[in-house]
Amino acid sequence: MASDNAAGVHPAILEAVARANSFHALGYGHDQHTPLAKKLFNQLFDAEVTTEFVFGGTGANVLALACMLKPAQAVVCTSTAHIAVDEAGAPERFLGAKLIDVPTVDGKLRPSDIRGVAHLRGSIHHAEPAVVSITQATEMGTIYTAEEVRAICETAHELDMLVHMDGARIVNAAVALGASAKALRSFTIDAGIDVLSFGGVKAGLMFGEAVVFFNTSLASRVEYIRKQVGQLNSKMRFVSAQYVEFLQNDLLFKLAANANSMALALYEKTRHHQSLGLATPPVVNSLFPTIESSVATALRDWTFFWDWDIANNQYRWMTAWDTTLEDVDLFAEGVSQALKI
Repeated sequence: MASDNAAGVHPAILEAVARANSFHALGYGHDQHTPLAKKLFNQLFDAEVTTEFVFGGTGANVLALACMLKPAQAVVCTSTAHIAVDEAGAPERFLGAKLIDVPTVDGKLRPSDIRGVAHLRGSIHHAEPAVVSITQATEMGTIYTAEEVRAICETAHELDMLVHMDGARIVNAAVALGASAKALRSFTIDAGIDVLSFGGVKAGLMFGEAVVFFNTSLASRVEYIRKQVGQLNSKMRFVSAQYVEFLQNDLLFKLAANANSMALALYEKTRHHQSLGLATPPVVNSLFPTIESSVATALRDWTFFWDWDIANNQYRWMTAWDTTLEDVDLFAEGVSQALKI
């Protein structure tokens, strides 16, 4: 239960990589898989979008924001956002952009948060808020509804700002909101998102993420910028071949659905332990129990999971595309035994 990053690669994805490895192909996307993967993203979002592939999630966010920002501009995000906390300062270093991180109680920005920093615009003494970045699903396991995303986009666009979505676990959110391409579109392109970092690695891929431009005017120099920020893969077919498999036959939704349902199963198996503080069911594939430190140490010596808020003895349990009910039962029994100590 450490992380969906710890899970393996889905067999169908491995087979897709193996097929792509059976012949020579031109590099840098001039292969048969990359155009097909891009076409499948057009179909997924029912629009002519611009899609470019990168190595990983941090690179996807850096590339997306690099195409959206001008000098002396800033990004508005939550104080728990991955770009603010877990990317080793990559946006600041590579973009030279200030992050304006706003505290929230649930990892979600509100239109009022955006308006609260709008006064910084128009002064030469301040980095100008120009991009709003939200995460779906959030780092705290919450999700934005389509209506909430639309309200953020409308506010940002009214203030002449753009909106980026970090979709590291976007398919988990889509499953929670309907498990379909229509649900996915409802809180992305239909809600007004300009650029999306689309995550597949946490949902069963080996490596490689996508940056999807709904506002295609922002992609006018994306290929040059991708090269400049070190995200151009010479053997791109091994990324795009994975997405060709991932985006067909609803595989992406099936894998995320398993991760979400296993988190709910774990909740049902452990919520009777009142000390864990699991008051509400998980929305996606993460739970945040409160565990006394000595108990947590014993549990983590048995099977590792990450801490979340040490000051409050809060930890994170996370399920994945390959988590089974047997895994859940075994882990829940371990929790019960540890709590008896």
